[in-house]
Amino acid sequence: MIESPYLPYAFALLLALPFLIFIRQFVFTYIKFKNQEIKLLTVKGNSEQRVHAYERITLFLERLKPSNLVTKFDRTLAPHEYVFLVEKMINEEFDYNASQQLHLRKNLWKNVVNCKNNTLHILHKTYENLNDNSTLADFKTVFLMNYMNDADFISQTIEDLRKESLIVN
Repeated sequence: MIESPYLPYAFALLLALPFLIFIRQFVFTYIKFKNQEIKLLTVKGNSEQRVHAYERITLFLERLKPSNLVTKFDRTLAPHEYVFLVEKMINEEFDYNASQQLHLRKNLWKNVVNCKNNTLHILHKTYENLNDNSTLADFKTVFLMNYMNDADFISQTIEDLRKESLIVN
């Protein structure tokens, strides 16, 4: 028999080799599962953020409806004061929710912006066509009528948001 000083090392390496292969395979599988878990958590987090964005934009649009706007502020205001306060409130709330556009499709965000602009346009158009001796109650009535005569663009955008949120989930 050949005696070599390296024989015990070769024997130990031969015994350790299956364990090293097993540990290597275990580590790679563990890393693969962790990467999949991170991907799933990222997708889940993104979908939760999108759903939150849909909720916030829907709430903004609900507040933007003229039927909700006419209940705002004191009844003793003059129409021009009311128009100023409503416009200020709409713009502030829009600015507050502007970051949600990151989670919406481009076309959907464009519809939200159009809803805001159309509502402000109707508000100003109503004020411009108002008589000098009209009360705030008269203004609010005409404002609601002008909105009802147009297409219900706010409800349509809310419906689009609802459909889009179902796709995301």
